[in-house]
Amino acid sequence: MKHDCHYHPNTAAKWHCGGCQLHYCTACMPDADTRRKQGLCPHCGQQMRYLGAATEVVPFWNRIPEFFRYPFRADSLLVIAICTFVPMLVDPNVFGLIISVILLLALFKYTYAIVTHTAAGHMTPPPLSMAFSGAGAGVVVQQLLVFILMGGLIYSAGLVGGPVLAMLAVAFLVLALPASMMILAMEQSVGPAVNPLHLTSLISRIGWPYFVLYGHLILMMLVSGAIQDFAFSQFPAIVAQPLSGFVSSSFLLIFFHMMGYLLFQYQEELGFASDLQDQEAPPEPNRALRVDADLDMSLKDGQYDKALTLVKAALKRDPSNPMRLEQLYRLLWAMNDGTELYRNHPRLLLWLADRRDAVELGKMLQLLEQQEPGFRLDDPALTVSCARLMYREGEHRTVLRLLQDFHKRFPDNEHIAPAYLLVAQSLTQGMAQWEKATAFLNFIKKRCPDHPLSEQMDGFLQQAANHEPLQGPPETTRAQFSLDPASGA
Repeated sequence: MKHDCHYHPNTAAKWHCGGCQLHYCTACMPDADTRRKQGLCPHCGQQMRYLGAATEVVPFWNRIPEFFRYPFRADSLLVIAICTFVPMLVDPNVFGLIISVILLLALFKYTYAIVTHTAAGHMTPPPLSMAFSGAGAGVVVQQLLVFILMGGLIYSAGLVGGPVLAMLAVAFLVLALPASMMILAMEQSVGPAVNPLHLTSLISRIGWPYFVLYGHLILMMLVSGAIQDFAFSQFPAIVAQPLSGFVSSSFLLIFFHMMGYLLFQYQEELGFASDLQDQEAPPEPNRALRVDADLDMSLKDGQYDKALTLVKAALKRDPSNPMRLEQLYRLLWAMNDGTELYRNHPRLLLWLADRRDAVELGKMLQLLEQQEPGFRLDDPALTVSCARLMYREGEHRTVLRLLQDFHKRFPDNEHIAPAYLLVAQSLTQGMAQWEKATAFLNFIKKRCPDHPLSEQMDGFLQQAANHEPLQGPPETTRAQFSLDPASGA
């Protein structure tokens, strides 16, 4: 049964909390251990039930091409080749017969390993060793016992109810044969594999897809028989026999893979959970992803105070994280929390200046002015960075307000020269106040004679005398006088 994530509709859920009755997807549970099927509910902290891949697995009838490619992987192809061609190479004596029987048992053992391997989430064949090792060999003997017991059930039905009941028993057991094989492969027990209640329960839980599987079984049997008839009628026995054996073995592996996939697809209905295993190992839990998931859920639940607490806690661990600063900024604006914006303005302004976001920087400066009329920044480097960004946007009055009395607020600071050059440029380009601009240029020349910008003052003064906008130093020179806080210039 498909369940969608409570917080991400149309996304398949992987976890379910019985206490909260909520479903979560992988994005909501980035720190869960899917290998061990362990995960704690982000709301109540209880252990959750892992749903596996059942909610997102592709229906088996949509994977028919993949099923028919399955036998032609390295391991499965080797098993088919060994079990098909080796018996043809041995002498037709007792020793050869023993080898042929052993290889036949190995092939059947491998098919049952395919069922459990696929049901566990492996879409590639089991390793070659699964066919020829001693482990799991008992399933072949158990399958033989199942067939004997089924024959006994049919005989008993005939004794009790006559031919009619015997035919009904045959019809039921033939229909339930794939279910019996699936139960035997998963439980390694003869009793459940012949118990009519177990067989009926499995079929009813899977529903109509079971009959689709059964239809594929009939079709593959017919196709396999047709290929064998064609081979023996058109080719000599030395060619027809291995060809017939290869085709029969391939179809056998395909069908058992389909049975395992059907179990994998309906794992929730059958009471177990598994996930796709033939992938890279999941990365180590990332605390940042856990914070993102909790933040996303808090916002969707309307718990903005909780979201703010999460972001602040994350910033304590990593104060300069730009993603967390953006989350803090967006959240505070959404909450219309001017007080918190003012309290966090130093790092938020620095973040906005670093990302060259003049529009948001202007909004932030307006809010700070509203919160504190006559507001002034305490960081000289940040002040110059903000002023330069606003200058590029043509916000010349904002530049003048930011840099007002800069030399008094930050005496002997290394940023005085670039700060007052920005003031002079704003006065000429935005307001045509040439005399005031000239006064600031002369101040730089007198106050900061050792600053590299002083060498440019004569050129700036000449531009101001000609009532020309101050163009600034060439780009190659300007790079030496970066106004970013980290530059120290």
